[in-house]
Amino acid sequence: MSNYHVTKDKDTGNWKAKREGADRAAGHYDTQKEAEKAAKEFSKNSGGGEVRIHSPKGPIRDSDTVAPGNDPYPPKDERH
Repeated sequence: MSNYHVTKDKDTGNWKAKREGADRAAGHYDTQKEAEKAAKEFSKNSGGGEVRIHSPKGPIRDSDTVAPGNDPYPPKDERH
């Protein structure tokens, strides 16, 4: 089970998907939507987990549980 973060790279301006605790990004993308999709696929392939999407300035703006991860608040996650 792996958690991923989708953040904007301050140096290049691209979006990246990075596994929690990793030194390097798993991939770089032109748009946040592409990075989010890739992060969800990476998480799914590693057994599920949380994908946390950050705003361009840094704070987490959304989080999504990828199956078969354990969503701690399943009835409240109506956005995904």
